[in-house]
Amino acid sequence: MRLALFDLDGTLTRGDTYRWFVWQLLAGHPSRWPRALLLPIPVIAFAMGRLDRGGLKGAILRTLFAGMSRQQIAAAARAFAARVVPGRLFPDALNALRSHLTAGDHVVVLSASPDLYVLEIGRLLGAHETICTPVRWDGERLDGRLAGPNHRDREKTRVLATLRAAHRGLQVIAYGNSEADLDHMRHCEEAVFVNAGKALKERLRTDLPTLRFVQWQ
Repeated sequence: MRLALFDLDGTLTRGDTYRWFVWQLLAGHPSRWPRALLLPIPVIAFAMGRLDRGGLKGAILRTLFAGMSRQQIAAAARAFAARVVPGRLFPDALNALRSHLTAGDHVVVLSASPDLYVLEIGRLLGAHETICTPVRWDGERLDGRLAGPNHRDREKTRVLATLRAAHRGLQVIAYGNSEADLDHMRHCEEAVFVNAGKALKERLRTDLPTLRFVQWQ
Protein backbone atom coordinates (compact mmCIF):
# COMPACT_ATOMS: atom_id res chain seq x y z
CA MET A 1 0.00 0.00 0.00
CA ARG A 2 1.25 3.49 -0.91
CA LEU A 3 0.10 7.08 -0.78
CA ALA A 4 -0.67 8.23 -4.32
CA LEU A 5 -0.87 12.02 -4.70
CA PHE A 6 -2.38 13.49 -7.85
CA ASP A 7 -2.24 17.14 -8.82
CA LEU A 8 -5.42 18.15 -10.65
CA ASP A 9 -4.92 20.90 -13.23
CA GLY A 10 -2.84 19.75 -16.18
CA THR A 11 -2.01 16.45 -14.50
CA LEU A 12 -5.39 14.75 -14.33
CA THR A 13 -7.22 17.32 -16.45
CA ARG A 14 -6.62 18.82 -19.85
CA GLY A 15 -5.88 22.35 -18.75
CA ASP A 16 -6.86 24.67 -15.93
CA THR A 17 -10.16 23.99 -14.17
CA TYR A 18 -10.32 27.28 -12.23
CA ARG A 19 -10.70 29.52 -15.26
CA TRP A 20 -13.18 27.12 -16.82
CA PHE A 21 -15.28 27.01 -13.64
CA VAL A 22 -15.34 30.81 -13.44
CA TRP A 23 -16.55 31.05 -17.04
CA GLN A 24 -19.16 28.34 -16.52
CA LEU A 25 -20.48 30.04 -13.39
CA LEU A 26 -20.68 33.37 -15.19
CA ALA A 27 -22.46 31.74 -18.12
CA GLY A 28 -25.05 30.31 -15.77
CA HIS A 29 -25.61 33.62 -13.98
CA PRO A 30 -25.49 36.38 -16.64
CA SER A 31 -26.57 39.03 -14.12
CA ARG A 32 -23.02 38.73 -12.76
CA TRP A 33 -21.36 39.82 -16.01
CA PRO A 34 -21.23 43.56 -15.16
CA ARG A 35 -18.99 42.70 -12.20
CA ALA A 36 -16.31 41.61 -14.67
CA LEU A 37 -15.62 45.31 -15.31
CA LEU A 38 -14.00 45.38 -11.85
CA LEU A 39 -11.56 42.54 -12.57
CA PRO A 40 -8.69 44.83 -13.69
CA ILE A 41 -8.40 46.04 -10.09
CA PRO A 42 -7.16 42.71 -8.60
CA VAL A 43 -5.24 41.87 -11.78
CA ILE A 44 -3.28 45.13 -11.54
CA ALA A 45 -2.73 44.56 -7.82
CA PHE A 46 -1.27 41.14 -8.64
CA ALA A 47 0.95 42.59 -11.36
CA MET A 48 2.25 45.18 -8.88
CA GLY A 49 2.99 42.52 -6.27
CA ARG A 50 0.26 43.62 -3.87
CA LEU A 51 -1.57 40.30 -4.24
CA ASP A 52 -0.05 36.84 -4.45
CA ARG A 53 -1.56 34.05 -6.53
CA GLY A 54 -3.90 32.99 -3.76
CA GLY A 55 -5.02 36.55 -3.14
CA LEU A 56 -5.75 37.01 -6.84
CA LYS A 57 -7.73 33.78 -6.95
CA GLY A 58 -9.87 34.85 -4.01
CA ALA A 59 -10.28 38.41 -5.28
CA ILE A 60 -11.64 37.16 -8.61
CA LEU A 61 -14.16 34.91 -6.85
CA ARG A 62 -15.21 37.72 -4.50
CA THR A 63 -15.51 40.29 -7.28
CA LEU A 64 -17.66 38.08 -9.48
CA PHE A 65 -19.63 35.84 -7.15
CA ALA A 66 -19.80 37.29 -3.62
CA GLY A 67 -23.27 36.83 -2.16
CA MET A 68 -24.22 33.74 -4.14
CA SER A 69 -25.86 31.04 -2.05
CA ARG A 70 -24.38 27.67 -1.13
CA GLN A 71 -27.20 26.05 -3.05
CA GLN A 72 -26.33 27.95 -6.23
CA ILE A 73 -22.62 27.19 -5.94
CA ALA A 74 -23.21 23.54 -5.09
CA ALA A 75 -25.49 23.06 -8.09
CA ALA A 76 -22.93 24.68 -10.38
CA ALA A 77 -20.14 22.57 -8.88
CA ARG A 78 -22.02 19.33 -9.44
CA ALA A 79 -22.73 20.22 -13.07
CA PHE A 80 -19.15 21.33 -13.62
CA ALA A 81 -17.60 18.25 -12.04
CA ALA A 82 -19.81 16.02 -14.17
CA ARG A 83 -18.33 17.69 -17.26
CA VAL A 84 -14.78 17.31 -15.99
CA VAL A 85 -15.10 13.63 -15.04
CA PRO A 86 -14.37 12.01 -17.36
CA GLY A 87 -14.77 14.45 -20.27
CA ARG A 88 -11.85 16.77 -19.42
CA LEU A 89 -9.50 14.13 -18.02
CA PHE A 90 -6.56 12.50 -19.74
CA PRO A 91 -7.72 8.87 -20.18
CA ASP A 92 -4.22 7.74 -19.19
CA ALA A 93 -4.46 9.80 -16.01
CA LEU A 94 -7.79 8.26 -15.11
CA ASN A 95 -6.37 4.80 -15.73
CA ALA A 96 -3.40 5.55 -13.48
CA LEU A 97 -5.62 6.79 -10.66
CA ARG A 98 -7.91 3.79 -10.96
CA SER A 99 -4.94 1.41 -10.93
CA HIS A 100 -3.87 2.87 -7.59
CA LEU A 101 -7.38 2.44 -6.22
CA THR A 102 -7.45 -1.17 -7.43
CA ALA A 103 -4.06 -1.81 -5.82
CA GLY A 104 -5.42 -0.64 -2.49
CA ASP A 105 -3.34 2.54 -2.37
CA HIS A 106 -4.57 5.62 -0.49
CA VAL A 107 -5.37 8.08 -3.27
CA VAL A 108 -5.28 11.83 -2.62
CA VAL A 109 -6.17 14.64 -5.01
CA LEU A 110 -3.98 17.58 -3.96
CA SER A 111 -4.85 20.80 -5.76
CA ALA A 112 -4.38 24.55 -5.50
CA SER A 113 -7.79 25.06 -7.10
CA PRO A 114 -10.71 26.02 -4.83
CA ASP A 115 -12.80 23.63 -2.81
CA LEU A 116 -15.98 25.06 -4.36
CA TYR A 117 -15.78 22.35 -7.03
CA VAL A 118 -12.59 20.34 -6.48
CA LEU A 119 -14.17 18.36 -3.63
CA GLU A 120 -16.91 17.23 -6.01
CA ILE A 121 -14.34 16.23 -8.64
CA GLY A 122 -12.46 14.21 -6.02
CA ARG A 123 -15.68 12.47 -5.02
CA LEU A 124 -16.45 11.52 -8.62
CA LEU A 125 -12.91 10.20 -9.04
CA GLY A 126 -13.29 8.00 -5.98
CA ALA A 127 -10.30 9.58 -4.18
CA HIS A 128 -9.95 8.75 -0.50
CA GLU A 129 -9.04 12.37 0.26
CA THR A 130 -9.28 15.64 -1.62
CA ILE A 131 -7.14 18.47 -0.30
CA CYS A 132 -7.54 21.84 -1.99
CA THR A 133 -7.69 25.58 -1.37
CA PRO A 134 -10.53 26.56 0.98
CA VAL A 135 -12.83 29.48 0.17
CA ARG A 136 -14.53 31.67 2.77
CA TRP A 137 -18.30 31.83 3.34
CA ASP A 138 -20.42 34.34 5.22
CA GLY A 139 -23.03 31.99 6.60
CA GLU A 140 -24.87 30.63 3.59
CA ARG A 141 -23.49 33.26 1.21
CA LEU A 142 -20.19 33.17 -0.61
CA ASP A 143 -17.53 35.60 0.54
CA GLY A 144 -15.05 34.44 -2.10
CA ARG A 145 -11.78 35.23 -0.37
CA LEU A 146 -9.56 32.34 0.63
CA ALA A 147 -10.22 30.80 4.04
CA GLY A 148 -6.78 29.20 4.24
CA PRO A 149 -3.51 28.78 2.39
CA ASN A 150 -3.28 28.43 -1.37
CA HIS A 151 -2.25 24.80 -1.81
CA ARG A 152 0.65 25.45 -4.13
CA ASP A 153 4.46 25.14 -4.04
CA ARG A 154 5.70 24.71 -0.46
CA GLU A 155 2.17 24.45 0.92
CA LYS A 156 1.89 21.10 -0.87
CA THR A 157 5.09 20.03 0.91
CA ARG A 158 3.51 20.93 4.24
CA VAL A 159 0.42 18.90 3.32
CA LEU A 160 2.68 15.99 2.35
CA ALA A 161 4.26 16.06 5.81
CA THR A 162 0.80 15.98 7.41
CA LEU A 163 -0.21 13.04 5.23
CA ARG A 164 2.95 11.13 6.13
CA ALA A 165 2.21 11.65 9.82
CA ALA A 166 -1.32 10.31 9.33
CA HIS A 167 -0.19 7.32 7.23
CA ARG A 168 3.08 6.32 8.84
CA GLY A 169 5.23 3.84 6.98
CA LEU A 170 3.62 4.35 3.58
CA GLN A 171 5.82 5.27 0.66
CA VAL A 172 4.58 8.12 -1.52
CA ILE A 173 4.22 8.43 -5.27
CA ALA A 174 3.30 11.89 -6.57
CA TYR A 175 2.07 12.97 -9.99
CA GLY A 176 2.48 16.56 -11.18
CA ASN A 177 2.85 18.60 -14.35
CA SER A 178 4.43 21.92 -13.40
CA GLU A 179 7.54 23.25 -11.75
CA ALA A 180 5.31 24.40 -8.88
CA ASP A 181 4.80 20.70 -8.08
CA LEU A 182 8.50 19.94 -7.79
CA ASP A 183 8.90 21.14 -4.21
CA HIS A 184 6.77 18.36 -2.73
CA MET A 185 7.73 15.82 -5.40
CA ARG A 186 11.36 16.04 -4.23
CA HIS A 187 10.24 14.61 -0.90
CA CYS A 188 8.49 11.54 -2.35
CA GLU A 189 9.92 8.06 -2.90
CA GLU A 190 8.66 8.20 -6.47
CA ALA A 191 7.71 11.21 -8.61
CA VAL A 192 6.05 11.19 -12.02
CA PHE A 193 6.11 14.32 -14.18
CA VAL A 194 3.35 14.50 -16.79
CA ASN A 195 3.71 15.80 -20.36
CA ALA A 196 6.97 17.73 -20.02
CA GLY A 197 8.33 19.38 -23.16
CA LYS A 198 11.76 18.32 -24.42
CA ALA A 199 13.70 21.29 -23.04
CA LEU A 200 12.02 21.11 -19.63
CA LYS A 201 12.54 17.36 -19.49
CA GLU A 202 16.28 17.71 -20.10
CA ARG A 203 16.60 20.40 -17.43
CA LEU A 204 14.61 18.44 -14.87
CA ARG A 205 16.62 15.29 -15.52
CA THR A 206 19.68 17.19 -14.35
CA ASP A 207 17.90 18.87 -11.43
CA LEU A 208 16.01 15.82 -10.19
CA PRO A 209 17.46 12.58 -11.61
CA THR A 210 14.90 10.35 -9.85
CA LEU A 211 11.98 11.98 -11.69
CA ARG A 212 10.08 9.72 -14.08
CA PHE A 213 8.41 11.21 -17.16
CA VAL A 214 5.18 10.11 -18.83
CA GLN A 215 3.23 11.42 -21.81
CA TRP A 216 -0.47 11.13 -21.13
CA GLN A 217 -3.02 11.23 -23.90
